[in-house]
Amino acid sequence: MYNVLLVDDEELDLEGMKRFIPWAELGMLVAGSVNNALSACEILDRQPIDILVSDVNMPYMSGLELARIALERRPGLRIIFVSGFQEFSYVQQALSLKAYSYVLKPMDDSELVASLMKVKRDLDEERKRHEVEAAYRQMIPIAKNELLQRLLEGEDTANREFMSRLMQAHDLKQLHWPARVAVMELDAFARSGAGAGEAGASGQEISRAFLKLLHEALEPLGFAPSCKLNSNRVAVLLEAGSADVTASRILEAVRRSLPVTVTAGLGTSVDSLGQLHSSYRQAIQAVEGKMFLGKGGVIKYEEVSAEPGMLDARTLETHMNAVTKAMKDYDLVQVYDECENLFRSFSGLRSPFTVRNLTTYMIWKLDQFLSAMDENLFELLDIDILKLDIVMQFETIADIRSWLVHRIFEISERLHEKNNTKDGKFIRSVMKTIKERMGENITLKDIAQHFSFSPSYLGFLIKEKSGHTFNELLVQLRMERACELLKQPGMKVYEIADQVGYRYLPYFSRQFKEKFGMTPLEYRKKKLE
Repeated sequence: MYNVLLVDDEELDLEGMKRFIPWAELGMLVAGSVNNALSACEILDRQPIDILVSDVNMPYMSGLELARIALERRPGLRIIFVSGFQEFSYVQQALSLKAYSYVLKPMDDSELVASLMKVKRDLDEERKRHEVEAAYRQMIPIAKNELLQRLLEGEDTANREFMSRLMQAHDLKQLHWPARVAVMELDAFARSGAGAGEAGASGQEISRAFLKLLHEALEPLGFAPSCKLNSNRVAVLLEAGSADVTASRILEAVRRSLPVTVTAGLGTSVDSLGQLHSSYRQAIQAVEGKMFLGKGGVIKYEEVSAEPGMLDARTLETHMNAVTKAMKDYDLVQVYDECENLFRSFSGLRSPFTVRNLTTYMIWKLDQFLSAMDENLFELLDIDILKLDIVMQFETIADIRSWLVHRIFEISERLHEKNNTKDGKFIRSVMKTIKERMGENITLKDIAQHFSFSPSYLGFLIKEKSGHTFNELLVQLRMERACELLKQPGMKVYEIADQVGYRYLPYFSRQFKEKFGMTPLEYRKKKLE
């Protein structure tokens, strides 16, 4: 709660602010309400006040004078002035004091509430910033220690001055040799289950908690120099003899406290500072080996250092053909088995980049297969093509396999439903014709002539089979196409309106807003941000 001090020599105005502003809902508490500036100064001396709401023109001491005194005592104080005066000199002085708002009397409660909400947002951001800074100081003493990171990356190891500064900054004389570099990486929490993602903690909160827990786990060791590589990855120098056990304990500590897992990669043992960059590179390679060995554990470099295998293009093609045939036959057991065979062929690979590229290739093959059946992959899955970048974020083959098999099952089910729905093909033909002639001023009569039906009978069929009238279906398809075109920044809104069959731009904009709750320009801005 933020403490608010109200100051106004008009008792009615003061009482109105106390009673009619929803302070509790705003997360605020009226810590004091007085009718003169002198009493306000006494309260400022006794209590921590976050927000001052003051009249400008008061006897003995004006609100402007009060604000100057208050800011000297509490530089972070937020000020809102309320006044019946709107002369430029008053406003100018208020601006010079960096007041958040200047609300005129007779006062509109909503205007004051809006000003208070703006102040609250600013205070919330500042509080969060202070919390982050405090947490940062309590976590890794020097989270982004440039000297240590440069050492691990093999820079300037021959530079005596650099090495001297490094030794002094980290007191590396305490490091017991041989040593190993461990790279601890927070696994992708957005897909890790309960407590993560939209319904749980944010990415930044999880990252901060991970770094704090890591610091606490390292503290009992007495001496374990560490370096924050990014928000989800930290490098630690550990004694070689206990590195495996220490890394496992840290992972277990994180697992007990957070709804996420951490993977650790261990480089080989080295005997000097100049060799640490070699162990560091190996630790990076080891932690990235979770693509093949799974996440949430300790991976040693020795486990991933084998020569990478090869995947014959013909083998991949054969497996993909088998998968698509099983999809076409709606044999879900065979679909699963063929997907397992497909991913089993990845077992000899050692490059996460290669695996992700092969996955993208498989999606492209699925799209080709569906196009040949006059189907659209993205319409069947009801996803945006841009959302396929999720493939590049998967951390393990198991994650990729689970996601892709689920999607293939989904496509198989929808194809089966379409093929077994009476008149489903006819409705798709109607929709296809509408899409092809969307730019024209088409009517139900035009489409009925195309299919050799009477307009009334065709209208009945469309309603019966799709659940929509012809006009509803036409508007729906036009709006969907408009959304696609609005994602192309080079096209003007009036050009898009014309392409989807609207000759009168205001009507297009009005109908678009009725459908999506925003104007075409607002939709474009949102999608292109």
